[in-house]
Order: sequence, then structure tokens, then C-alpha cells
Amino acid sequence: MHAPGTVGILLIVLVGLLLFGPSKLPELGRAFGRTLREFKNGAKEMMADDSGKLPNGSDSEAEGRKSLN
Repeated sequence: MHAPGTVGILLIVLVGLLLFGPSKLPELGRAFGRTLREFKNGAKEMMADDSGKLPNGSDSEAEGRKSLN
């Protein structure tokens, strides 16, 4: 799937203006940006938790290598 082109973005902005009006769009954009930032931070935290240590405190990569041998 590819990103929308210039015409697609213009259509999205035009529909947004018609639905919400020019005074509401900046507020919606800020709220959307905050939501994306929180999601991104949460995803990073989950990835850090998964790639970190096992519950018993040992390194997960070292455990994986031991089980392969």
C-alpha cells in the first residue's frame, strides 16, 4: 500500500474543512499528534520490555543461545 499523493492529501484536507470547519482543524490535528506520540512511546516501552531481561533476571539472548546448543 502506498502513501496518498498530493491530490489525495488535498482531498483529505478539503473534506476535513467541510466536516469540521477551519476553527476546529488545528485542535483536531494537535489531539491526533498527541495520540500518535503516546502510541509510539507505548510501543517503544513494550519493545524495550520484550527485548530486555527474562523474569528470572537472565539475559534473553544468552538463554536463547544456550537452548540452541
